Amino acid sequence: MIWNSVADFFAMGGYALYVWGSFGVSALAFLLEPLFISKRHKNIVRTLRRQVAAEKLETENK
Repeated sequence: MIWNSVADFFAMGGYALYVWGSFGVSALAFLLEPLFISKRHKNIVRTLRRQVAAEKLETENK
């Protein structure tokens, strides 16, 4: 596709809302995914530490 101006490029042949909306949603997903993974990882590590501590306490009480 050939664009005659920057405005034509950003208009994307009348599909700008779809194109830029899709781009924005994808960019947001790419930015948020590492944050969600990090938060999930911290929660899993915290849960595992609690389980290990509970098992230690259980074996000490026997």
